[in-house]
Amino acid sequence: MIRFDNIAWCAGAFALEKISFTVPTGSYGVLMGRTGGGKTSLLEIICGLRRPNAGSIWLGDRQVTHLAPGERGLGYVPQDGALFPTMTVREHLGFALRVRRRPANEIARRVEELAAPLGIAALLDRHPPGLSGGERQRVALGRALAARPQVLLLDEPLSALDDDTREPLADLLHRVQRETAVTVLHVTHLRSEAARLADVLFRLDAGQVVETPLNDPLYV
Repeated sequence: MIRFDNIAWCAGAFALEKISFTVPTGSYGVLMGRTGGGKTSLLEIICGLRRPNAGSIWLGDRQVTHLAPGERGLGYVPQDGALFPTMTVREHLGFALRVRRRPANEIARRVEELAAPLGIAALLDRHPPGLSGGERQRVALGRALAARPQVLLLDEPLSALDDDTREPLADLLHRVQRETAVTVLHVTHLRSEAARLADVLFRLDAGQVVETPLNDPLYV
């Protein structure tokens, strides 16, 4: 579960106020809204990269509002993937476990477990500058899933891809969520993504979040 409870945050003249909504456990939540409306800021508040001025954040049965990012037990794929150019795909997939000081054989097993279903087994010794956009997003997704998080946050994961790449990656996101039962909050401005992926749909408009019916013709 992901729960916002009366969250408020501001930066200069921009403000988000009294944000309250819940993504149920094991659901694929999609948050839509115009560019610059604050969607990424909400994800960063969940991650602990921004501190709210008021309210609380809950992940499952834990109130995490004041926890450090590394203590929240979530996976995050930022819009640009944020891959390190000097690290191989293999090193990216093992990164979260290495910082947790897991044994080398456990890391190696987990890398193999992730690489095959993500379709990147042949890329393990490559570096990000030599990958396509879709391949980089698969690597970023694998890195976020490596430590088996209960919550996965996705910031416009398909927006920079062409149609031929976007379709199979959307299928992959749907399959991974169903197979792992991870609770997802996926930010997008594309109605096609919401229609394809959402179990529960939210709209951010004028600093407020409202739940929107999945069959609302204005949004899907």
